[in-house]
Amino acid sequence: MKAKLYSALLLCFALFTSIAVYSQATTYLFIGSYTNGKPGKGIYVYSFNTSNGQLKKVCSANNVTNPSYITLSHDGKFVYACTETLRSDAGSMSSFSFDDKKGALTFINKQANGVNPVYAIVDASNRWLISANYTIGAVSFFSINKDGSLAPFSKITQFDGKSINKERQERSHIHSIVFSPDQHYIFLPDLGADRIWRFRFDPTKDPPVSDTSIADTRAVPGSGPRHFVFHPYLSYAYCIEELSGTVQAYAYTDGRLNTIQRIAAHYKKHKGDHSSADIHISPDGRFLYASNRGEENNIATFSIDRYTGKLKLIGIQSTSGDHPRNFIIDPDGRFLLVANQISGDVVVFKRNLQTGLLIKTGIKIKVPGASCLQIHSY
Repeated sequence: MKAKLYSALLLCFALFTSIAVYSQATTYLFIGSYTNGKPGKGIYVYSFNTSNGQLKKVCSANNVTNPSYITLSHDGKFVYACTETLRSDAGSMSSFSFDDKKGALTFINKQANGVNPVYAIVDASNRWLISANYTIGAVSFFSINKDGSLAPFSKITQFDGKSINKERQERSHIHSIVFSPDQHYIFLPDLGADRIWRFRFDPTKDPPVSDTSIADTRAVPGSGPRHFVFHPYLSYAYCIEELSGTVQAYAYTDGRLNTIQRIAAHYKKHKGDHSSADIHISPDGRFLYASNRGEENNIATFSIDRYTGKLKLIGIQSTSGDHPRNFIIDPDGRFLLVANQISGDVVVFKRNLQTGLLIKTGIKIKVPGASCLQIHSY
């Protein structure tokens, strides 16, 4: 009897301890921005209250040029930024350490990175950082040192393609990089060539990919594949197409994508190209969100049929700002935060966990040129 009581007390203590540790966790929002091509405070860090959505500024990185896209190591100790993005003569990747106790960003080093890097991602082993260079249609591979610094790129893969839109698709434009759920493949949406390239990935090799794509998925001509996301636990994937304002849904099996649906991310088609940008799925896998810029400036909300993977458009929410280039959902799925680049602000919406629809919170912070959001809990 005493043994059972002792075991029960230990269990209660363990639960109490885990709850206490969890309650002490701090969540930070990292914001990348455009600095008009001049060195400035381009990366901002805010503490994020996961209960009420409030944001409080913690620190910023000085003397950094156009860190328009940022990504974090998986442990959150390092921040990597695509810098000098708007300059035609230079592009680079910069690395920073982040001290979550002190709330401090510290510059580590910087490496050349072709022209106009717009997206970056770190593999699960924290060995490699991969960057997409939009203007020249290339992908760079950087080895990550143990101290978080970047070695010079060991490989740049160049793509050569084009499509029917003569103004926007005169050549390949790689716009994002996404790992398959098992990390065995990387997928590269090419806005210029209307393709999604696929490479087999092996982090133990240098470079971690072969010279040529093992396959590619053709998109509808003139659609402009931009950002791409896998479902968190089902075998589906989704691509937001910038020029057509459409979400393409795929069934996914061992590196292969098979089209199951195309659906507009808007209710009414306007004249000319659309300007859709970002795409994410809620942590529970029930809802998908896509951002639209230009004439629309909104977030489209879709429900996901878990049996077919197909989408249904259920809502359109204004972002209360101009040019929602990027957005993110917090780890608990309670809030969706939007970076409005031209109006220079970050807006916080609450998510209705049952319906998936967005609710205004009235929380907005000013961040000049806000273009990318990342979030991490410590």
